[in-house]
Amino acid sequence: MNLKEIMKEAGIVGSGGAGFPSYAKLADGADTLVVNGAECEPLLYTDYVLLQKEMPMVLAGIQAVLDFAKIPQGLLCVKDHTAKRLRLTDGTRLADRIRLKVLPDVYPMGDEISLIYQATGRVVKPGNLPITAGVIVYNVETLYNVAVMLKTSTPVLLKWVTVAGDIPEAFVVKVPVGTPVSDLFDKHSITIPEEYVVIDGGPSMGKVINPDSAVVTKTTKSLLILPPNIPAVESKFLDGDKSIARAETACCQCTRCTDMCPRYLLGYPLEPHKMVRTAKGAATVMPEMVLSATLCCGCGICETLACCQGISPRAVINEYKALLAKNKMRYVGTEEVYPAPEREYRMVPSTRWESVLGVARFDKVAKYVGEDTAYNRVEIYLRQHIGAPSVPCVADGDMVKKGDKIAESGEGLSLPQYATIDGRVTVYEGIKIIIDKVE
Repeated sequence: MNLKEIMKEAGIVGSGGAGFPSYAKLADGADTLVVNGAECEPLLYTDYVLLQKEMPMVLAGIQAVLDFAKIPQGLLCVKDHTAKRLRLTDGTRLADRIRLKVLPDVYPMGDEISLIYQATGRVVKPGNLPITAGVIVYNVETLYNVAVMLKTSTPVLLKWVTVAGDIPEAFVVKVPVGTPVSDLFDKHSITIPEEYVVIDGGPSMGKVINPDSAVVTKTTKSLLILPPNIPAVESKFLDGDKSIARAETACCQCTRCTDMCPRYLLGYPLEPHKMVRTAKGAATVMPEMVLSATLCCGCGICETLACCQGISPRAVINEYKALLAKNKMRYVGTEEVYPAPEREYRMVPSTRWESVLGVARFDKVAKYVGEDTAYNRVEIYLRQHIGAPSVPCVADGDMVKKGDKIAESGEGLSLPQYATIDGRVTVYEGIKIIIDKVE
């Protein structure tokens, strides 16, 4: 098998965000591989710890992609604070054709479009894929998983996760994909105070989960335990319809949300202040009015930092994104765009952003506690990636060993799934496969 087939067979996805199947990114025409180790959001230390502990494996994964796709150079991109902790400087030659690129400590530097511009000076045309700018982007953990598969023939079975927030000590741990969050917390003596929430992902763009039923998936970067009365959490419970109604009447058109928008500052035709003044009824009849909503990266700067009226442009834009998705519409531009001259002066320092979110006091550098695999139950979801869900190839009652294939790729864009512990299978067709350890 070639590398593309190997990555598919291993079930490798982007290790954060939407979970795009990594094999599908490999395409001809790239001259730069951008490796995202930026840890976009506050409180996350997964990539830092992985680089600290497994740098040779990450570099091996990078070189495998460079060789297969005939890419001349790879840029391992980390923020300045990570580079200092790793004792590396900008331009350091890490291996053949691989250099370190140090990024400023600003938010949202892990956003793919912002990252590509900061690392290469290129702006991807609005709505286009990075390959159109000669770039392929992978996360650090994705490339680590590539190296693991090549070296040991082991598919994706484990996930590196930061556990942080209002707990005594933040840590990074490797657990089986499908580990129940409640079991992970119990094992590490973590108690969730009443009314606190748990967020899968970062405090800005992560989602609130039910820790009693949620599990660690291939895209889980962090689990954050946070109090309810901070901006990072309050923003998760905003009502989209109410936000639109309020925006239509309360917006003073100061344009501050647009002035601070990272995508607008890169030259994208996204103007949040116009979105909040667009009547939802008109947009429903003519969704093309809000087509540029699909260019929003969802960073939340407009909502938590920029607006002086307590309006949430992000919530409004999310409503329009849903409307456009229903109509199968998205913005795809052919025009060249150029960053605004003031961009450099409007980027949001990471320390300021975590203060605005109310999470600064919880920012503790995470320690690595190692591999934690002694769990009696896992739940492997069949849709841990963009595209078609995986198709079970086991039946109720089957006994499986760790590493056994339990689901094949579906038609089109899809990936297989594997048992991450030994045990007996229960299949929930189209949803998940549960494996219970048998004593």
